[in-house]
Amino acid sequence: MSLRTPSRSNSRKEKNTPMAHLNRALSIRSNKEKSSSSGGKRFNLSSLRGTVQPELSKKLYKLIKSENHLISNYEAAGKERISIASQLSDWGEATNDEAISEISDKIGVLLSELGEQEDLYAHNLDDSRAILKTIRNTEKSVQPSRDHKAKITDEMAKLKAKEPESAKLVILEQELVRAEAENLVAEAQLTNITRQKMKEAYAAEFAATIERAEKQIILARHARRVLNLLDDTPVVPGDVRPAFEHTDQVRQILNDAEADLQDWQPELEDVPSMAGNLGSNAVPKEPRSPLTPRDHGLSLDESMMGDSTTQGDHLAHSSGTAQPASRISSGTSVTTGTAHTYAPSEIEPAHIVV
Repeated sequence: MSLRTPSRSNSRKEKNTPMAHLNRALSIRSNKEKSSSSGGKRFNLSSLRGTVQPELSKKLYKLIKSENHLISNYEAAGKERISIASQLSDWGEATNDEAISEISDKIGVLLSELGEQEDLYAHNLDDSRAILKTIRNTEKSVQPSRDHKAKITDEMAKLKAKEPESAKLVILEQELVRAEAENLVAEAQLTNITRQKMKEAYAAEFAATIERAEKQIILARHARRVLNLLDDTPVVPGDVRPAFEHTDQVRQILNDAEADLQDWQPELEDVPSMAGNLGSNAVPKEPRSPLTPRDHGLSLDESMMGDSTTQGDHLAHSSGTAQPASRISSGTSVTTGTAHTYAPSEIEPAHIVV
């Protein structure tokens, strides 16, 4: 990846490839008492697909569809950002001010890279959305099992009301046993897949959000360094501004930005998964032993508190070293870590010698 001028060469920058990769309320769930009717909706094939979704998968189907609109908006925002960067560069050139021309061009380069980061973020969101589809598809496959079980139960209730001594009741009871067994497996598969894939999908989305934010911070900080090279000291009529003498420093700032983006590494709190024991049928290969605290001679409170030494040993064994119980990721953050020391372009505008 390289940072280049986006406009004056009339060549579009190559697509960036991934590097390493309130109004607050107690709940944001929809108010079920609200009327769900909305006038003026047009019927199309897309809405038809929504109406034929099984009841179990309708909500997630709608969520995934909304995610698709969100991704499209991020892609559009990235394109607009790149377009604005090009327009800024063209405008600066048209001012016939050497300093404005140079600064606007280099700011345009950094703004263009911000647009590329939006596009990369949109692609990462799409990957997360694809994981959610696994849950939706599993919900669709479980719905027939629930419906079959409910149908047999209804038939039995009706038959008991009309013909309590009917021989068909025995057959229905046997069918119900089989249906319940099938549904039991299906429900276990659903809960296993749902937990695993929800964790996986949103861990990926939040990792992408952190990457986007930290890279935007990198670019924004370097853009502010570029602005520091623009002398905005007022002049009186008739005065001529000195020639712009910071061309090399501006280019070095772009090199610094490129190097920082290439050196960027994610520093994330682990989101471990216990789903490694799942078989191809989405159920554990070896069922867990259903031991309770009483089986170990412990009370519930004792089992929750545990032995501090044992818990510490377990943490050290699982992570290599005993880690403090913190929800904040460790390591040097882009926003809070030690700042880089750059060339004298960091100086304030009032101290620039031109």
